[in-house]
Amino acid sequence: MTTTTNSSGITGRAATPGLPGAGLDVAVFVTCINDVMFPQTGVAVTKLLERLGCRVHFPKEQTCCAQITTNTGYFDESMGMVRSYVKAFGDYDYVVSPSGSCTAAVRDQHPMLARAAGDKGLERDAEHTSKISFDITEFLVDVLGVTDVGAYFPHLVTYHPSCHGLRLLHLGDRPYELLKNVRGMTMVDLPAKEQCCGFGGTFCIKNSDMSATMANDKARHVRETGAEYVVAGDNSCLMNIGGVLARQNSGVKAIHIAEILANTEEDES
Repeated sequence: MTTTTNSSGITGRAATPGLPGAGLDVAVFVTCINDVMFPQTGVAVTKLLERLGCRVHFPKEQTCCAQITTNTGYFDESMGMVRSYVKAFGDYDYVVSPSGSCTAAVRDQHPMLARAAGDKGLERDAEHTSKISFDITEFLVDVLGVTDVGAYFPHLVTYHPSCHGLRLLHLGDRPYELLKNVRGMTMVDLPAKEQCCGFGGTFCIKNSDMSATMANDKARHVRETGAEYVVAGDNSCLMNIGGVLARQNSGVKAIHIAEILANTEEDES
């Protein structure tokens, strides 16, 4: 394998000239849930970025984004994770994650936490990493300028826009632009698609009855489409929706958008 080293001393696989990501050192922030429960999603992100010419890295010192501790008011406990993030990712050109929720935490919460702690140096570093951190779909569309990644997925799918990607990152049509160019795939619109699936981190624990009602509503809407797969940009949402669909023996599978975009005709043969 040919390797190259950039000006910051970061060594990675050599970029392929002529591809959209050529020359970029991109780190993958895999997130807790993907690391523990959905490793195939992180593999898909890596495969996709490498196919587009990026030099892809996986900093082993990465930890949690601190969203759950921040949302529950444990600001002091969150600070160590903020420091870990800026240390792990600060020297890369970009940080890409298969989670709109965790990316939103990095962008919105990390600078706020550093500012609240009165740490000017950390605030500066957190502002920097917040600006280079992207959800996989917005990185592809906004940074690489790509809407056709050469994917192939011969199935009927419906797309659920997760709340944080929709309302905090304002992903808008980016996921749809990527999905509509997937060869062999048919998309069907999801009824009440902007309605929350009911996960919401600790919301599903503290408000379990309401969460279950919302998840059942979402699963019903998915079934109504007749889709083989429900796709989203956050595996936390897919875990919630997919769990209901599995218990109902619906036959509908849940899949992360990165796994579809990484799929090619060779994978189907």
